[in-house]
Amino acid sequence: MGFSVDKLKVNYKTLEEFKKFKEYGIQELSMLEDLEANIIENDSDSPFYGIYFGNKLVARMSLYQVEGKFNRYFDPPLDYLELWKLEVLPDYQGKGYGKALVDFAKSFNMPIKTSPRVRSQGFWEKMDFVPVTYDMDRDLGENPLLWFPAGVKEQVH
Repeated sequence: MGFSVDKLKVNYKTLEEFKKFKEYGIQELSMLEDLEANIIENDSDSPFYGIYFGNKLVARMSLYQVEGKFNRYFDPPLDYLELWKLEVLPDYQGKGYGKALVDFAKSFNMPIKTSPRVRSQGFWEKMDFVPVTYDMDRDLGENPLLWFPAGVKEQVH
């Protein structure tokens, strides 16, 4: 099934659509405040990507690049993508939208880090993400999962 993944714009329509997602929170609220304060102009790029069904946003994720120097996961340091807020509206789950978003992220051919929500571990394992096994992250209260493009695996801590 060919879904088109679009980079989402920061505008009132997009932010209104975001309210339907459970993971709606600080990031969206700060975008809304910035929009209202004109710090970001309407229709500027957000870190969000999404899939529309007709004119309804049914799936989305936040995806941005983290520079190697801020990296706690790889040795030697690597630039990687941080993927979070991956969510598909309940009526559209199980139809391949989540996989399409993850495949889009993988197409950049960089390592990807995500911190899965409760009960989504099985989905990420099917997408070939692996848990980080060292202990440092337990202190941070996250259980990150990583995905590596071919040939990069041996560089994880």
